[in-house]
Amino acid sequence: MSTEPPDDDPFRKPPPTNQGGGSPYDNPQNPYDNAAQPPPPYSGAPYGATGGPGDGGDPLAGMPPLAESGRRVLARIIDMVLIGIVIGLLSWAFDLASFNTDGDSINAGKQAGSSILTAVLYIAYDVILMSRTGQTLGKRLMKLRVANLDNGATPSAQTNLIRALVLWIPFAFCCACIWTAICGGWSFFDKPYKQGLHDKAAKTVVVSAG
Repeated sequence: MSTEPPDDDPFRKPPPTNQGGGSPYDNPQNPYDNAAQPPPPYSGAPYGATGGPGDGGDPLAGMPPLAESGRRVLARIIDMVLIGIVIGLLSWAFDLASFNTDGDSINAGKQAGSSILTAVLYIAYDVILMSRTGQTLGKRLMKLRVANLDNGATPSAQTNLIRALVLWIPFAFCCACIWTAICGGWSFFDKPYKQGLHDKAAKTVVVSAG
């Protein structure tokens, strides 16, 4: 005798149904499937350009005109003259410009103090002004500005600090004008972005702002 209740039994429980055609645990949904994915790595094409140097596209597409290297040099000379005047006045005020010589011995303390003052002033000048508008006074006069290579935005304080450290630390402590000529003069030969060595370190370019 069958023990199952008849089909018309009001107390008969309906069989379980699965609208999905299987166990709901067969394909559990990953809660992270719809999470935001990281952006693809930078392809080398700035300002939304569709191609990079390696794939036949124009690496300069969408960019403002790159600054002429000669104008960059003039802007740098203006900045160096302005900061040089301030350094000269402070060195005179704190007696850092003179060195006490005793035979072959030179007052290394004053020399180190002068180098530190030079580095701090040049770095602060670049970082503070260019973090605001991408321009120093020299660049403003020459209608140039510094921009991020990847998107053309004004570089952050961190980016400008990297750029300034590469340019001014060797200048202040060992190589002076030789390093400035090498670092900035690199833009005369660099392709395609006319970057100086400090631009390459910070991933920046100098473009026309006029």
